[in-house]
Amino acid sequence: MTSLEMETSDINLVQTHIPKEDVDDAVFLSWKDLWVTVRDGRHGSRSILQVLTAYAQPGELLAIMGPSGCGKSTLLDALAGRLNSNTIQAGEVLINGHKQALAYGTTAYVTQDDNLVATLTVREAVYYSAQLQLPDSMSNSEKEERAERTIREMGLQDAMNTRIGGWGAKGLSGGQKRRVSICIEILTHPKLLFLDEPTSCLDSAASYYIMSRIASLGRNDGIRRTIIFSIHQPSSEVFQLFNNLCLLSSSKMVYFGPASAANEFFTLNGFPCPTYQNHSDHFLKTINKDFGRDLEQGMSDATPTEEVINTLIQSYTSSETYQEVRKKVAEINKEDYGAILEKKRSHASFLNQFLVLTRRSFVNMYRDIGYYRLRLFVYVGLAFGLATIYYDLGSSYGSIQARGSLLMFISIFLTFMAIGGFPSFVEEMKVFVRERLNGHYGSTAFIFANTFSSMPFLLVISLIPGAIAYYLTGLQKGFDHFLCFASIIFASMILVESVMMVVASIVPNFLMGIIAGAGIQGLMILGGGFFRLPNDLPKPFWKYPLYYIAFHKYAYQGMFKNEFEGLKFQSNQAAGGIPRMINGEEILRDVWQVEMGYSKWVDVVILLGMAIFYRFLFLIIIKTSETIKPVIIAATEVPPNETIHGEAL
Repeated sequence: MTSLEMETSDINLVQTHIPKEDVDDAVFLSWKDLWVTVRDGRHGSRSILQVLTAYAQPGELLAIMGPSGCGKSTLLDALAGRLNSNTIQAGEVLINGHKQALAYGTTAYVTQDDNLVATLTVREAVYYSAQLQLPDSMSNSEKEERAERTIREMGLQDAMNTRIGGWGAKGLSGGQKRRVSICIEILTHPKLLFLDEPTSCLDSAASYYIMSRIASLGRNDGIRRTIIFSIHQPSSEVFQLFNNLCLLSSSKMVYFGPASAANEFFTLNGFPCPTYQNHSDHFLKTINKDFGRDLEQGMSDATPTEEVINTLIQSYTSSETYQEVRKKVAEINKEDYGAILEKKRSHASFLNQFLVLTRRSFVNMYRDIGYYRLRLFVYVGLAFGLATIYYDLGSSYGSIQARGSLLMFISIFLTFMAIGGFPSFVEEMKVFVRERLNGHYGSTAFIFANTFSSMPFLLVISLIPGAIAYYLTGLQKGFDHFLCFASIIFASMILVESVMMVVASIVPNFLMGIIAGAGIQGLMILGGGFFRLPNDLPKPFWKYPLYYIAFHKYAYQGMFKNEFEGLKFQSNQAAGGIPRMINGEEILRDVWQVEMGYSKWVDVVILLGMAIFYRFLFLIIIKTSETIKPVIIAATEVPPNETIHGEAL
């Protein structure tokens, strides 16, 4: 009998039986011979997790620990079904003994990054989430009560009216933001809770406060919750809160069992924890091979870290403890605890989701100075600049070119500046991705809400700067002409924002997104038919197809028709000493080469249609990625009896 087997006989590391009456409506999660490999470009693939077998049960905290890069977050993602499509998973992950999807409302996942709407207060952020996640059968007062109770459970009652804050705006501390993220995910009272590095970037006091709140959730709401989390380096006080510990190193399991017995496991294998040293610090230092060589150079009699890790892994896998874990997993898989996660809880209705998201997005756009307010100030200043340069254009022959240049500048620059809101939209997209992955609402509701919430701001931007530039420069009089002018600006800005939504779905980095968006618009501007007239555009690419798909073509031509139709200008050539008058239709055909076969309002409709198309394209990209990703993961999942990298599972 090995030393570890002796240890197991003395202390009961694994509870072999739990009464059936104590597990009704609870969640047991087990994984057996779990492998995860990732495609590594030209080098084939590499293993991130290898042959892991363990479990998590109700009413307990399971901590996943290990040095950086050991696979903690990957294991958490594999258990939660959130692996990327470039990974290959093998082995079994079962819930209550069944292979089933994690249903909305019964599970929750708190990500490492706190992607929250920075302009909202704590109360607003949690209450909006309650309205989105909780069913319509609950009244608004019940949802508000649930939100406030959850806030109090996480100790945030004193910060209810404080804005979350972000770049350029001070708000909550890091620990408070983390608690807000947890509040949002536990609103539905999930029975299975995943947390990825809940104490990351926090001091020891904040870490203990958060973990103690998580540990006390079951006492507060009476739910025997299964909690699994990855954690980097907990303090002694935090470590004492753990029920079970899963210790990883080099993609393999070094230890699984009660956290309180881990120190004895290391001691019996010849690696005792020094007196007065934090146990978790000792474990991580012992199995961290990143700095092993540096430590060994200062200690001539030190055992190489790689050898230490192999000794611990072999000791664990050959022990009675490991066999008990496998026996417990088999017992969980055999016992019929019920496939409760197949019974999905109901969301709020689509209409309610749309209304709540619209209201939340409107509040965010109004409070975020970078979304629309700053652009409005810039546009007003720019409009006054145009008014002074092109003041009172008149009807001379020279005013033809001046009007064309003015309209071209407005249609290009005012729409080009719509890219300025891209960073704010990317931040909103981060919140959307987190909430969408956790099943808070659908993609369609988000797109409709974002569209309708932005319309009032775009309308103000179109009317106020547009009126200044239109009337002070002396463009064609008549309210219907100004209405068409403002409609083209409005439609063009919606269209550009729609294009940037598509860019954001493909290039989530806001710096690269701005560059990509600017490049796309630059091509469209060049091919729009102003800098090079339509008949002079080179036919490959520039004329066909760019000229017809560039929205600037329809913005130029719509504005030109709106301005020149019905006007007459003095020619610079006189006939018999009398100046000849040129009508606007002649200028449109001969000077600007405008297509006269349809009305200016058709150009407006085309612009709006293109905006709808790009929004629909954004929805298709989001929906396609959501649909294809599970298919790819399922197709690449390897059965347990197959082989990866030549090693039998």
